Amino acid sequence: MNEPKHTSKTEPERYIDRETSWLAFNNRVLEEAQNPNNPLIERLNFLSISSSNLDEFYMVRVAGLKEYARHGGTKHTRHGRTPNEELDIIHTQVNKMVEAQHECWLNLRVMLAKENIVVIKPENLTQRDHAWLQEYFLENIFPVLTPIAIDPAHPFPFLPNLGLALVFQLNNTVSKKEQVAIIPLPAPLPRFILLPGKKMRYVLLEDAIRIFLNTLMPDFESVDSALFRIIRDSELDIEDEGEDFVRNFERALKQRRRGRVIQIKFATPASKALVHFVSEQMHVDMLDVIEVNGMLGLTSLRELTKNARADLKFPPFQVRFPERINDYGGDCFAAIAAKDIVIHHPFETFDVVIRFLKQAAEDPDVVSIKQTLYRTSADSPIPKLLIAAAEAGKSVTALVELKARFDEEANIKWARNLEAAGVHVVYGFVTLKTHTKVTLVTRREQQPGDGSKLVSYVHFGTGNYHPATAKAYTDLSFFTCDPVICRDAAYLFNFVTGYAPPRAFKKLITAPRDMRKALIKLIEAEIAFVKEGKPGTIWAKMNSLVDEEIIEALYTASQAGVVIELVVRGICCLRPGVPGLSENIRVKSIVGRFLEHSRVYCFGNGYAMPSPEAKVFIGSADWMPRNFDWRVEVIIPIENATVHEQIMGQIMVANLKDEKNSWVLQPDGVYKRLPSTPTSLSAHEYFINNPSLSGRGKSLQKAKSTQMLKYKAAKGTSA
Repeated sequence: MNEPKHTSKTEPERYIDRETSWLAFNNRVLEEAQNPNNPLIERLNFLSISSSNLDEFYMVRVAGLKEYARHGGTKHTRHGRTPNEELDIIHTQVNKMVEAQHECWLNLRVMLAKENIVVIKPENLTQRDHAWLQEYFLENIFPVLTPIAIDPAHPFPFLPNLGLALVFQLNNTVSKKEQVAIIPLPAPLPRFILLPGKKMRYVLLEDAIRIFLNTLMPDFESVDSALFRIIRDSELDIEDEGEDFVRNFERALKQRRRGRVIQIKFATPASKALVHFVSEQMHVDMLDVIEVNGMLGLTSLRELTKNARADLKFPPFQVRFPERINDYGGDCFAAIAAKDIVIHHPFETFDVVIRFLKQAAEDPDVVSIKQTLYRTSADSPIPKLLIAAAEAGKSVTALVELKARFDEEANIKWARNLEAAGVHVVYGFVTLKTHTKVTLVTRREQQPGDGSKLVSYVHFGTGNYHPATAKAYTDLSFFTCDPVICRDAAYLFNFVTGYAPPRAFKKLITAPRDMRKALIKLIEAEIAFVKEGKPGTIWAKMNSLVDEEIIEALYTASQAGVVIELVVRGICCLRPGVPGLSENIRVKSIVGRFLEHSRVYCFGNGYAMPSPEAKVFIGSADWMPRNFDWRVEVIIPIENATVHEQIMGQIMVANLKDEKNSWVLQPDGVYKRLPSTPTSLSAHEYFINNPSLSGRGKSLQKAKSTQMLKYKAAKGTSA
């Protein structure tokens, strides 16, 4: 074995900077907006996502660095930079990204116009357009707007996070006095106003306000104006002083709305006088003021995707319902009792999870339901089903995680509604975030003879109980009635509701208890197999890889000869392919039609993969310190042969073989897109067109020898 080239854990060459890695991920999202192989409206959607991602990056990561620097923090990063030096590098990279985003929008705008989707400039409105827009303005915009004069009697108004506003330098035509005024753009109003006609022609809300300013403020004329948008620090500051946890959170949410402004963007042209006026009023350093030659708030572009023609979007596909459950007349419990089952979203419908809960709520034999709720939609049927179950007299427990970032208010609302219906609502730990997704259903079932006993069924998800995101995120839903796993799940709920840690879990691996140690032990086992002359292989799929202890264990495994294949969608601090350090590690990122979200971990166990002897696990934990140390997480072993084959031999093999959506991380930290041809494999297209093994039911016996075996013969079983 070669000696490691790098020995110091503090050397920059050993790790990729976390913030740089995240920005690289968002650049990959932006590349999809620039990719001519994607349909036009989908490119617009990718551009909107990249803008939304960048907003969140500033609200959380940049805000944290700024706060640390503001309080005098000087501790160097692992790359030897102070917080201010790190911020300078971020600003340089972000400015380039913002320029690229707006260049992309200008190009897409031209292409949209060719498809008769046009954003009209005010000077191009016809008289008929102007007359219609004036009526629309009076009926739909004027009543909602609030122009605010700025003078000693009227201080600068509070503007919400991500808020857009127009600032005007006005001249009173009667008194001849000058006046500054702010007009916030109300968030509920559409940003794009659709004009009547055969073409899809839009006018921006801010342009409509400028056109009809005199209607809002008679006797004033505009001397100068500028559009700007703000970003605030959105981290929550929660202190536990023994008071009610929900009230504490509600107060913290109100404080977040008034968080420190950390960035202002102005649309050019914007005069220096107005730029300086706004930045001074909001106490923002000029280094955090960006002037953009284009449209502000590109996240609003998603409005244009709603009514667009179908031929400008990804072709629709048939979302499958598992045949296995239909084989049992739609009875989820019977299907799960027969054999474990895994559902692969969004290719297989999330309705299976909803049906499982609905059946539990309505089944008179069900005694109790326990569920963790991390994120769900405002109109989700899931909390409603828990309420229905409680009203039907069942014992229902819901752990509602209040610390789910940006969903705190929605979760507080659901918690209130659940409690009112008689659901036992708990909020987990003050210092830990309950991130695992699990539902435990217990029912009384008749046994042969006259007796009965309690039987449990459990659902584990790699994604949230969120019907909307389940249509866009690739995730796994695993159902089992394995009595050992179900008992472990019961212990888990006792831990998060009653703070009663079990002495040991039989099969589940949990954080913060022992997940990092268990994963390192599995990695070390692969090293031992290599030393015995057996294959040592690790395949893993996750959103982020940051944890230094895990990275060091992977480096050690690579140096021992273990072959490591990682699919890491977003942040990756591990540096692959470095001679003497990580030459046996390959890292790729898949960015495509769906957001890769499932977490899968496979260990060869002394066999060449894919192998039925390999150890396979799924969960909701990325390999990050926060997941191992500050969250309640669970890893589930996959032992059923069919489910095992689907996750490792189908899902992981397709991910590793994907070429159309894949980027490979180079030793220097740069991602290179894999070259592809029309016949190259796309994992997303493959899953759209090929039913999963676990859900095939009776038809699996006829199909199993054709579909996957043909695929493996064509592509090879080795990744």
